[in-house]
Amino acid sequence: MLSAADLELRYAAALGLTREAGDKAADFFRRRHELVIEHKGVQDVVSIADRAAEEHLVSALRRLFPEDRILGEEGGFQGGQGAACWIIDPIDGTANFLRGIPHWCVSVGLLVGDQLEIGLIYDPIVGEMFTARRGHGAFVNGQPMRVTGQQDPQKARFGIGFSFRRPHSETLGALDRILAGKSEFGRMGSGSLGVAYVAAGRSDGFWEHHINAWDVAAGLLLVTEAGGRVNDFFANDGLHQGNEIIAATPELYDLLVKLTR
Repeated sequence: MLSAADLELRYAAALGLTREAGDKAADFFRRRHELVIEHKGVQDVVSIADRAAEEHLVSALRRLFPEDRILGEEGGFQGGQGAACWIIDPIDGTANFLRGIPHWCVSVGLLVGDQLEIGLIYDPIVGEMFTARRGHGAFVNGQPMRVTGQQDPQKARFGIGFSFRRPHSETLGALDRILAGKSEFGRMGSGSLGVAYVAAGRSDGFWEHHINAWDVAAGLLLVTEAGGRVNDFFANDGLHQGNEIIAATPELYDLLVKLTR
């Protein structure tokens, strides 16, 4: 396992690298009309911007911490055989990115054994860096974050994600129950930012019936360090296969579980 000094070194390095990758992606965003778009699946796109941002992160992390494993959305597993595993989404919200919608981010999480130790989400367009270390709290641009503490479902707003990897009827059923309970919902196209916004108290919860680990690893730690609750995402091989994500202020967590069943 890693010592406190090992984690501090990795946090400092990842903070700088995440910002650099985000700024690199932002440069591509400003000239996105030049990019070649590829389709990986139904409503699933990728561009050279995603690959360039991921390569920036991966090459630096492999050089600095060769014993660590790395799971990137575009490159899969790379690196060493150590207990630490970096989980990277170079651009979460690629569909927004390629359409010129300024709602996307870079997400970097560090899983050591079965515990998340570091979570970083950088939104270079807004200029927000969300950060968390296990046991040290959650912050946005250095300011502490807390979940809302909202208790009234009729005052709640939940973020909702969607994937064609699961039947769309599952999402429609959940939305019907959320609206029947007089709660509000929103879908903004970035799971990473959706979860980060729960930590920041901008929404009361986030749910998606299937999402990949690179989309939420950093956000899971942000929410728990901000006082929220999350499901056991890494159960049933969530690292490799993805899983459902539920993140919420504690007062509404059980309700959100019920509504999305």
